Amino acid sequence: MKEDPSSTVHAENRRLAAIMFTDIVGFSRQMGANEARTLRLLDIHNQTIQQAVTEHHGHVIKIMGDGFLVDFPSVVHAVQCAQHIQDQFRTHNAEQDTTEQIHVRIGIHSGDIVQRDGDVLGDGVNIASRLQSLAEPDTICLSQAVYQEVVQKLALGTVVSLGRPKLKGIAQRFPVYALLPEKPKGLRQTLRLQRLKLSRRVGTAHLGWAVVGLLLIAGTTIAVRSFPRPPLSTQDSALRTEATPAALPLPDKPPIVVLPFDNMSGDPGQDYFSNGITDVLTADLSRISSLFVIARNTAFTYQGKPRNVQEIGKELGVRYVLEGSVQKTTDQVRIVAQLIETTTGWHMWSERYDRPLKDIFTLQDEIVRKIVLALRVKLTPEEQERFKRAPTTNLEAYDYYLHGAESYWRVTKEANARARQLFEKAIALDPQYAAAYGSLSATYWLEWFSQWSADAQNLQRAAEIAQQAIVLDESLSQPHRILGLVKLLQKQYEQAAAEMERAIARDVNDAGSYSEMSHVLAAVGRPQEAIEAAKKAVRLDPHQFRHFNALGRAYLTAGQDEEAIAAFKTVLTYNPNFWTAHGGLAIIYSELRREEEARAEGAEALKIVPQFSVEAWKRMAPYKDPAVTERFATALRKAGLK
Repeated sequence: MKEDPSSTVHAENRRLAAIMFTDIVGFSRQMGANEARTLRLLDIHNQTIQQAVTEHHGHVIKIMGDGFLVDFPSVVHAVQCAQHIQDQFRTHNAEQDTTEQIHVRIGIHSGDIVQRDGDVLGDGVNIASRLQSLAEPDTICLSQAVYQEVVQKLALGTVVSLGRPKLKGIAQRFPVYALLPEKPKGLRQTLRLQRLKLSRRVGTAHLGWAVVGLLLIAGTTIAVRSFPRPPLSTQDSALRTEATPAALPLPDKPPIVVLPFDNMSGDPGQDYFSNGITDVLTADLSRISSLFVIARNTAFTYQGKPRNVQEIGKELGVRYVLEGSVQKTTDQVRIVAQLIETTTGWHMWSERYDRPLKDIFTLQDEIVRKIVLALRVKLTPEEQERFKRAPTTNLEAYDYYLHGAESYWRVTKEANARARQLFEKAIALDPQYAAAYGSLSATYWLEWFSQWSADAQNLQRAAEIAQQAIVLDESLSQPHRILGLVKLLQKQYEQAAAEMERAIARDVNDAGSYSEMSHVLAAVGRPQEAIEAAKKAVRLDPHQFRHFNALGRAYLTAGQDEEAIAAFKTVLTYNPNFWTAHGGLAIIYSELRREEEARAEGAEALKIVPQFSVEAWKRMAPYKDPAVTERFATALRKAGLK
């Protein structure tokens, strides 16, 4: 009688382990070329790995032809073993010709494995296998979980971030790091490093052509140093710029972006905390006058996407990237942070912190100071004094504040109302919490600006609460900016400009303050200065559509219609429902006598904000010169608005 499969009992054991996968490069090809020689080299390979595994307390689970699957009691032992293996083969290869050399790839991951009927299964095994296939010859690929555990314990040598590559069959994406034999020196090794990074982004079938392209580029670079470069025609230059956008120029000050820290708790409900840490570090660095810091809005556009620090460096015009992860429990927090140079992928500084949650403010300041030290910038006496003050002493209030910030940035009517409640709870727990007052003020301003409520008191409440924040902490930028906006709408132009100047002085990297200053300058009839202020905002926060709206308004005021149209259309590519951009386009098209387009834009504005009217627009765009206000009002009427 046949055995019922459902009655079979499987011996199963689940545990956490450090898993190492190894593989010989080109083994099948070598077997086909010379089987006897390849089998002899395989014996040398197997003896080398068996000995290294034994010395580092590992256990060989199984051997698969030319590959080893090994588990270790700790990731430290696993990485030490992998480094030892690569060292042994480098020594061997140095004494042999090409046909006698052995090159291996190694992948290491820490995770759950299931031992069942003499075999090993589970994500821990699968991920280690994928990391091995991701590695280049003579390199070691580490998952984020492994890297975080060993970065402060072992000398890792040259480390290259490979971003968050897609691993076949693995749904989750996470940072992956490669350990190189040595730091690249000269053209050949630099090309090898480029190949390593490029292979993460292109398919295997296309890799050969990609490397050929790199070699052609390198050859061309060498050639043009020896011969005069012919001038490009205007058409050629335009085509080249359109096809391959030039990297943004680097500022005079050290430029940096803080990418969203990963939530490693396994609970999506903790995203607010890791996002909050990112916000705080960005804000603290932003207030250092000797740094150039990309705004959080742009930084968060990279959240949840594969990251390549070199590409990010070019896209944002930054030389440094700060990234990391956060793991929070009831009363403990672990933060791993690393500072990477975008031009080389070199890890300038990396550290893991395990601290009581009550020390979170001290920890955040410590990370900022380490970055300041690594970048060799100096703090002013005022900046040094600022870092001595914690924003609050109440951890529960801080938690409400982070929850509120997470909700506020969703920019919806419901989320804004929720954010307001959370900021109010933070203030109830700590009535001296200045930053919570500043953010609470912003919720009233956003509700008024977005026309989510007909409450006429929202603007006044925004001003009053911003003033409370300033009384508690005059060094904050946000409440000065909110107060400046209210003063502008009240046609108190000098006071509005003064508040914006105060906001910028307290945070020279605050893109929002430059953007709002642009609105003030446009309103008082200084359009060229308004354009420059808006451009500064866009440079600091290139993925935030509101700054392009400020730029569009500045161009509109300056009479630069085509530039204004381009800016407003950029706004709408980010947010098709941003009604003020439709209003701006309606004005321009009306003045250009493009009536059909003007009416279409006016209709779009009304569809988004049904209560939108010419009088409402006048209140929201208070030009100092009444003739300018009336001119634009006339254009809106021609576009079908009343």
